[in-house]
Amino acid sequence: MRIAQDKVRNIGISAHIDSGKTTLTERILYYTKRIHAIHDVKGKDGIGATMDSMDLEKERGISIASAATFCQWRGHDINIIDTPGHVDFTIEVERSLRVIDGAILVLCAVGGVQSQSITVDQQMKRYRVPCIAFVNKCDRSGANPFRVVEQLNEKLGHNAVAMQIPIGLEENFSGIVDLISMKAVFFEGVNGEAVRVENIPDEILTQALEKREELINATSMFSDELTEAALEDRITEDLIISAVRKATLNRDMTPVYMGSAYKNKGVQPLLDAVTHLLPCPADIQNEALELDNSEQPVMISSNPDDPLVALAFKLEEGPYGQLTYIRVYQGTLTKGSTIMNVRKGKKIKVGRVVRMHASQMEDIESISAGYIGALFGIDCASGDTFVSPGLNLSMTSMYVPTPVISLAIAPQDNKSQINMSKALNRFTKEDPTFRSYVNKETNETIIEGMGELHLEVYLERMRREYDAQVEAGNPRVAYRETITKKAEFNYTHKKQTGGAGQYGRIAGYLEPVTGQDFVFENQIVGGAIPSKFIPACEKGFRECLAKGPKLEFPVTGVKVVINDGAFHAVDSSDLAFQTAARGAFWDAYFKANPVIHEPIMKVVIETPTEFQGAVMGSLNQRRGVIVGSQDEGPTSVIEAQVPLSEMFGYSTVLRSLTQGKAQFTMEFFIYKQVPQSITEALAKKTAEKKKNVA
Repeated sequence: MRIAQDKVRNIGISAHIDSGKTTLTERILYYTKRIHAIHDVKGKDGIGATMDSMDLEKERGISIASAATFCQWRGHDINIIDTPGHVDFTIEVERSLRVIDGAILVLCAVGGVQSQSITVDQQMKRYRVPCIAFVNKCDRSGANPFRVVEQLNEKLGHNAVAMQIPIGLEENFSGIVDLISMKAVFFEGVNGEAVRVENIPDEILTQALEKREELINATSMFSDELTEAALEDRITEDLIISAVRKATLNRDMTPVYMGSAYKNKGVQPLLDAVTHLLPCPADIQNEALELDNSEQPVMISSNPDDPLVALAFKLEEGPYGQLTYIRVYQGTLTKGSTIMNVRKGKKIKVGRVVRMHASQMEDIESISAGYIGALFGIDCASGDTFVSPGLNLSMTSMYVPTPVISLAIAPQDNKSQINMSKALNRFTKEDPTFRSYVNKETNETIIEGMGELHLEVYLERMRREYDAQVEAGNPRVAYRETITKKAEFNYTHKKQTGGAGQYGRIAGYLEPVTGQDFVFENQIVGGAIPSKFIPACEKGFRECLAKGPKLEFPVTGVKVVINDGAFHAVDSSDLAFQTAARGAFWDAYFKANPVIHEPIMKVVIETPTEFQGAVMGSLNQRRGVIVGSQDEGPTSVIEAQVPLSEMFGYSTVLRSLTQGKAQFTMEFFIYKQVPQSITEALAKKTAEKKKNVA
């Protein structure tokens, strides 16, 4: 039975680490009768939360991969994606936000808007995802949900409006007041499944009336109908919900709900909010690129009866072959039908169609527009578009950040070598931020990723899932070379070996450029270099970028302009001008005062205030720059910018400094020039490496 589109919701649950995303999802699944018992993330029963199905996730108590599930609430179908909070797994959040229609931003009532909340919010802005906020952990000591509402406005620039107020806080937190219906809601029973609605207790009635007034004032900005109703004193619940929904869909307002997922309070009203306020697939305007019409954007409908347009957004190696997670935007994907992979231009027959529930799956006949499902045994890459034969549309791709850390790995024996290759093939296909290659000079296998934890998790998965015993070297930082001033070149390549020789002259200049790795500009006039040789010149310059002349790091931020040259009617060729371009680059590079850049990380540390001085001292020792610190009750939040090379093993240092009470998050911020002493140390290391290879 096909449900009406306006009764479908595709939502993601995103937040900072340890804000309670997975715990909240566990409660949602329980109240929607998708599961029959609640298990905790770090539970004593050893089972772990439903959405953390990987052994590593259960052991570490963190989400590593995004997990999809499906549930029903009051006549609505809700597809949920639970995403990791750790910045190393940012691609999981990125691809989830690409395919969802709305989101729940979970915030801790004590920690408030934390570093990863800011990153997740930026990702939501990138894909224009409407969201509602849930202030979790209202039962914790130091909880202050209204401070969190202020932070949403100040730190994230939201127009956050409280839809509820808590009844009691910390250990006295017992329920919430719904400011739309003006009723008190309590959650009873063993797992909070019995919802009791009463009149608002007298002691908080004044506060509730004030907050309702604020809600109506904020909402009436987006609804003339509500403004008129307020003036005539005939406000209804439906009018408020309709106005809030309109503002939420346009991202003009963020409704804020409150509760404690762990204590089973406030989850059912949040589910009601998902159905009332977040968009259905038809509310979102999705675009595809028309490949037959020079990639012009075209709107796609959300009609299940139109031709198919679907996006493969995540791959996973399952026990029965490759599992491809897919979001259908238009049309219906049916078992046994023939679809086309636009990138490959190949027709594919759909075999098995499933609906996911974390690691479990159930077979279904079809996935219609607006739904998320999965396919088996289809060869494709993450980001591929599937269409009905005859269409030539492609969905826009998602943003993929560049890896900043690498590691040399070596298998212990031949069996491990084979298994390691299988594992690398699978992991690089599944995760666009995880890359591997073989260093031609040292013959080492190098893996690259977003951070220490990212690579650590993949090494552990290699050992467990593939029985590949690998040894890892020390982590390496992704240094870059760049130039700091303009330098001219005028280089002639001449080679005579009998018969036709090689000849090409290139003149121009190099100069620094920001925001781009490489810019090539052709200013040749009068045919000094024939136009047929210009691509060869560009190719020659590009080839020099992979390994810089200074210390053999990749070169970025260089603009090459060619404005003169010469050619020979017989001896000039593509090869001659390619070689001339390489010579010209080397000729000008050292004149352009090259420097080494290193990745600087944004590090945010939350520590008990008593250890603030020691933590700041440890950051200063690591060439860190303290950007700011603020005291939030018993906790201090310190923000710093620290070179990645100084952050290896920092978690152990921080634990010993703070008796294990502090935690930190780290994400890439910017590339900056390294000090001279570090450049000299790197030069020495490069020279030693060359000597060893020789």
